[in-house]
Amino acid sequence: MSADIIVSYDGTPNDDDALALGQALAAGGASLALAYVRHSREFDPAREELAAHDARRRLDGGLALLGDDSLPTHVVFSASTDSGLEQLAAAEGAKLIVFGSDYRTTPGRAEPGNTAQRLLEGAPVAVGVAQAGLRTELGTPISSIAAAPADVPLARDAAQELAGRLGARLVSDGAPADLIVVASPPGGRPGRVSLSGSARTVLNGTRGSVVVLPAGVSRLL
Repeated sequence: MSADIIVSYDGTPNDDDALALGQALAAGGASLALAYVRHSREFDPAREELAAHDARRRLDGGLALLGDDSLPTHVVFSASTDSGLEQLAAAEGAKLIVFGSDYRTTPGRAEPGNTAQRLLEGAPVAVGVAQAGLRTELGTPISSIAAAPADVPLARDAAQELAGRLGARLVSDGAPADLIVVASPPGGRPGRVSLSGSARTVLNGTRGSVVVLPAGVSRLL
């Protein structure tokens, strides 16, 4: 079973925020999966059994929070988390990878951690970063969506299409929004994610979760 949205999940509170964003985005009919990346297998069988149990426990905890143990989960082995998630997204045909914010992020704001930051510099699928504290609103739908930069047609088109799928309002640039849909600059690599300086400035001054689209993409899910 393929997944449109992959949530990077390790059981930490900020990754619970990612669960909340993934669930809210999937409400428009997209399929959802959880993934945990391990960097290597243990040589000792007893230690490997413990590590495998730990990975399963973390993912089961995420399913319990979502209240749906039928969702697919993946334990991925990769030397780097970003590469492992990219490979999983390619195998699943996913269009979005969702992360929680960095653990030091002020509630209400979205700040990518190290793995998300690396994917924001060239990922072939959209990258989402949940605002810190969103886990307290688990199960709450997305009610407002904004596009950034507001004058970029691809951002507006994607935000409008997603708003229609989720029954959300499309709000003007600068207005409070639950989710900000960001277009990669047109001068970037086609089909790859990147952030322009102006987009970073906008995001640094706003509150809400963020999804960054690959260059040339006008539809998220």
